[in-house]
Amino acid sequence: MDLKDLTPEQLELLIKTVSERVALRLDGAAISTPSPPASSAAPQACSASLGQECGECGQCATRNPSAVKEIIEAGADRIGSRDAKPDNRELAPFIDHTLLKSNATDKEIEDLCKEAMEYEFASVCINSAYVPLASRLLKDSGIKVCTVVGFPLGAMSPESKAFETRDAVSKGADEIDMVINVGKLKSRDYEYVFRDIESVVRAAQGRCVKVILETASLSDEEKVAGCILAKAASAQFVKTSTGFGKGGATVQDVALMRKVVGSQMGVKAAGGIRTAQSAREMLSAGATRIGASASVAIVREKA
Repeated sequence: MDLKDLTPEQLELLIKTVSERVALRLDGAAISTPSPPASSAAPQACSASLGQECGECGQCATRNPSAVKEIIEAGADRIGSRDAKPDNRELAPFIDHTLLKSNATDKEIEDLCKEAMEYEFASVCINSAYVPLASRLLKDSGIKVCTVVGFPLGAMSPESKAFETRDAVSKGADEIDMVINVGKLKSRDYEYVFRDIESVVRAAQGRCVKVILETASLSDEEKVAGCILAKAASAQFVKTSTGFGKGGATVQDVALMRKVVGSQMGVKAAGGIRTAQSAREMLSAGATRIGASASVAIVREKA
């Protein structure tokens, strides 16, 4: 059965069932919701779109388009907004400006950092070899240096991921995006996956850790289990995709991940996000960060 075919009651039951199964395999380990460190703070998506009380920001037309659609379908013929002409540059603080191709040059990394400062993106997301360069270029800019660990397959040992994390942190990384062992998750070896994530969280020494699930390779049950394990291991974010797998972020997956982790954990949508509209759809579904290589095109797109 497809996720969209589940009733709210069936979805709640799925999450409850998988949570109990994971907790049992982890010998009753507490499934806690960590608070993200201050360094990982990012503008929040619309509170109403996350099932919380409306914050009355007056920007439904730009931050929660699904709510506007519902109002129009109910019979409204005009919608008021405090920001009638949205500027797509307002998306920049949600975006990790990304360059992870294997043949990226020093010059391209330098350009990436310059763009990040110009448009005020949340971070640059790069391979670890370029962390020292990016850290030097972005010093005192407020732009975070994010690097990837276990990338792109996630199939190396927890010990190697922890070593890679410690090395990146020592060279200036502020945030770590780690790839889980997808095969171990699909094998329901939850103890291994938990240890895999926890080893990186510990090695990150309080820095923001985003757990990449590679959702296109997972069933809905496996997506739920991955989110629960990331939450139990005290990661700060769950993330949809590496961008190197067979599929990227979907609104449906982002909404499911948000449902599982609750409001205190971050959700990063990454993979195939190339337009401002798709970025806004992800934010409305519950994402609090967007991973994109088309970042400049997104924020420069005419609204």
